[in-house]
Parts: sequence; C-alpha cells; structure tokens
Amino acid sequence: MHTLIILGSPRKNGNSETLARSVASGIEQHPEATVEFIRLNDLQLSACQGCGGCNKSSTCVITDDMTPLYEKVDSCDHLLLVSPIYFYGLSAQCKTFVDRFQARWARKYLSGIRFRQDEERQGTLLATAATEGKKIFDGALLTAHTLFDALDLKNGEPLLVRGVDYFGAMQKQTLILEQAMALGRRIAGGRS
Repeated sequence: MHTLIILGSPRKNGNSETLARSVASGIEQHPEATVEFIRLNDLQLSACQGCGGCNKSSTCVITDDMTPLYEKVDSCDHLLLVSPIYFYGLSAQCKTFVDRFQARWARKYLSGIRFRQDEERQGTLLATAATEGKKIFDGALLTAHTLFDALDLKNGEPLLVRGVDYFGAMQKQTLILEQAMALGRRIAGGRS
C-alpha cells in the first residue's frame, strides 16, 4: 500500500506538516506500507487556465511540475491532502494542485473513463487552523471531497485541528499527535 502525502503549506515543518508526519509514522508501522511526501511549495505549478483543453483529451495542456504528479496520484492507494487553513480555505499551493485536476474531472465526467474505481483507494484531508471558528474547515472539506470524487477516491476520515496559532504549536498537541498516528495505522490497515 502506497500513501502519497501532499504538503500544501508554504512553511516547512509547520503545524500541518507535523500532523502529517505523525500520520505517516502510523502508516509506516505496517510492513507493506510506503509513504511519499510531495512539498507543493518546492514545485513550479501554474494555475488552471480554464482553457477547456482537457475537455477533449482528458489531459492538462500545461506542462510543468504538475505533469508527473498526475501519475503519482493515479498510482497511489491513499492520498493525504495536507493544508493549513487560510481565510477558511485551503492554502494557495493546495488549491492550485486541486484545480489542476480539472483534467481528471474531465476524464471521468466528460470522457466517461473511470480509474481504479473497483479498488479501496481513499483520500483524506488533514488540516490545521489557527482559530477556533465553527465553520473554519467547511470550505476545505468541500473542496477535498470534490477532488476525491473526481479521482474515484473514497472520502476517508479527515483529521482537523483548531487552535494551533503559532509555529510549533502542533508539537505540543500530544493527544492529537497520538490520534494522528492511530489514523495512520488505520489507513495502513485499510480501515480509515
């Protein structure tokens, strides 16, 4: 089982990455599990141009660092989308990544091509927020769910953490980090 972890924060080793690494630790306890991290901020990703080029070919016409990510996402068994929450939504890096999957949406809904739908593939959102807003994760959850649907991924159990409002705050949340490791073990065991 291969898990692809998409780090959407512009900050290395920040709160959302700390949470993701804890989940990864749980996954890696399974002897047959592998984990791969992709840091979006290190890549050159252009925004979706809304050009409609993928409507006919089911392939994005933009050639940049996103191009190899399509295959990585297609071949993974579990996708973790990891983001801090900015203005009640995913980070710009994460949103750019998600928007570029318009090509996979076109593949599924315009070309009628379903991909690995018979398998137990899942997508999971991990998100951290500085504030305690009641609806702070609503936008990110809806966006992630829509992405997972386009990719024929079952919507996995999200892990959403409020109130981590400074760099390093997540490291002090030992109970949540234990829950994150437990989520990783469930993902590796196919029960998230």
